[in-house]
Amino acid sequence: MAFLARTAPGQRLRPRMSAVAIVIRVLVALMALPVVLVPLYAVVPPVSTLMLARWATGRPVERVWTPLERISPALPRAVLVSEDARFCQHHGVDWGAIRDVLKSGGDSGPGRGASTIAMQVAKNLFLWQGGAYVRKPIEIVLAHWIDLVWSKRRVMEVYLNVAEWGPDGIFGAQAAARRAFGRDAKALTPQQAALLAAALPNPVLRDARRPSRQARMHAAIVASRARAAGALTACLK
Repeated sequence: MAFLARTAPGQRLRPRMSAVAIVIRVLVALMALPVVLVPLYAVVPPVSTLMLARWATGRPVERVWTPLERISPALPRAVLVSEDARFCQHHGVDWGAIRDVLKSGGDSGPGRGASTIAMQVAKNLFLWQGGAYVRKPIEIVLAHWIDLVWSKRRVMEVYLNVAEWGPDGIFGAQAAARRAFGRDAKALTPQQAALLAAALPNPVLRDARRPSRQARMHAAIVASRARAAGALTACLK
């Protein structure tokens, strides 16, 4: 009978792949994906994992990709002095800041204070929120890769376009500027740029459109540092 026919020579049935092997292959593919995407994202506007998660769950996303030359220079200066003052000096990771935060860190691991802009870009594009002890080593490797492949201007440009900047799916400088001040990112004043930069640690609670007294005080400090930044921002020119 046909179903009892012998298997032809060289056509032995392969054993089924084990669940462990499948998981390993999936993990290897996921790890390789950022390595491939980073060079692509050097020229293609990327989207963040938070944006993808909102789309997947039917929630709105507002983001208008805006090249760095169409964003007020006041905003990258304010973000640099607020988020990563050694942005132009390190190679994606500020090891001094990481050591300082690890010394004072708690059970949740190193916090945002140790994160450079490149590390935040790596997390926004490829990783997840929370679980710092597991996430940070991957974040550090990807930040080095991003800094190697991209220019500093590109790192800043991507960050300003993928950062979450308000409730209800507001991402990027252009959407943030329109929501908070009713103007394009190109027209932001130094004070408005400082308010947006001051909101970045938690833009849902720190609303640049309705800043608290504490947020205004913090923004004033950011604006003062940005005016005196000088050579700190040389890599953005």
